[in-house]
Amino acid sequence: MGLPYSKYQDRIDAILTEELLNDIRDRAAGYDAHNEFPHEDLAALKQSGYLAALTPIEDGGLGWDFATVVDAQKKLAAYAPATALAVNMHLIWSGVAWIFRAHGNHDLDFILKEAAAGEIYAFGISEAGNDAVLFDSETLAEDQSDGSVRFTGTKIFTTLSPVWTRLGVFGKSPDGSELIYAIVDREAGNTESDGSRWDMLGMRATQSFVTKLDGVSAPADRVIRRIPTGPNQDLLTFAIFAAFLTFIAAVYAGIGDRAVQIAAEKLHTRRSKVHGTALSQDPILRYKHGEAILRQMTQDQQLSGLAEAITQLAEYGDEWFTRLVANKISAVRVAKAQVDYAFEASGGAGYHRTEEIARLYRDVMAGVYHPSNDESAHTTFATFGLGPLED
Repeated sequence: MGLPYSKYQDRIDAILTEELLNDIRDRAAGYDAHNEFPHEDLAALKQSGYLAALTPIEDGGLGWDFATVVDAQKKLAAYAPATALAVNMHLIWSGVAWIFRAHGNHDLDFILKEAAAGEIYAFGISEAGNDAVLFDSETLAEDQSDGSVRFTGTKIFTTLSPVWTRLGVFGKSPDGSELIYAIVDREAGNTESDGSRWDMLGMRATQSFVTKLDGVSAPADRVIRRIPTGPNQDLLTFAIFAAFLTFIAAVYAGIGDRAVQIAAEKLHTRRSKVHGTALSQDPILRYKHGEAILRQMTQDQQLSGLAEAITQLAEYGDEWFTRLVANKISAVRVAKAQVDYAFEASGGAGYHRTEEIARLYRDVMAGVYHPSNDESAHTTFATFGLGPLED
């Protein structure tokens, strides 16, 4: 069985060719084992034009829409989850710029043009202990007399740490009244990536180091948004949540897809000593595989439907955040269930560290740590369904 069908199949296959993807899969185990960044993967994807997928053709990109990239990321993740997750963080900023452009706002077009010119964007948003996520920050953002802004603070899980050239960051003004978003240039200095503690359980190739901002300056023309501190409906807030949560969901959906593939392969090759037939003929295992397909198709429909809604600028109003969070939570849950099932289908050999399913088992656990986590998600769902807590 192959991967679920995408209506963008031909477009994606022309860029993410089988040769390119198989080479990426072949390298994945080595990057994981040696805790190395996938430099060859990134170079191949850059050469293919994939890193500028969302950039308009006239600006040197592929001219894809948001939904196409979601499907493409899902496919890439089925071959190498860590590489797909690393690329995600670059594509998120392109996704944010694409959403702005779709809404008639061209303030972030420079991101799309720079992606086509070879710049690598990274996501410098996460902070230890900041459960307010985009609505508050521990990083200090100080206005300067020339219109620039200086950022001082510590960001965690800065994926693409060895290679980024542009870092999207945010921080809070000294008086606490506003959150300031900007793009900083690595060549400007005053950033330090510390990879000394990067020896994680899974998604190791992402090399998502802690990054210290030591008064790094963003020039006035790269200060992209000022938003009042606290919950808000700003376009940038929506765009970041939409791109981040949907692309993250795509990666975990891709892991789940690959787990189902592995399960099918194992059931066709393993044989019952008692019955002398392939385990694919066992009625209990066939039922379990049917359940896996049910999960897979349901998740695929949910993910593709939401991606199309973003692409078509659907009017979900106050439901948007709830839908985005639900899609991410569901994708991680389904991926974990698929990997659990594939472990069972693989037999004892699957428990060996070098088996692909063992790596997927470790990789899928990273989904727990991507916002929104399960606790905050259920707060969101309960508030949506029951209203806010009474004073």
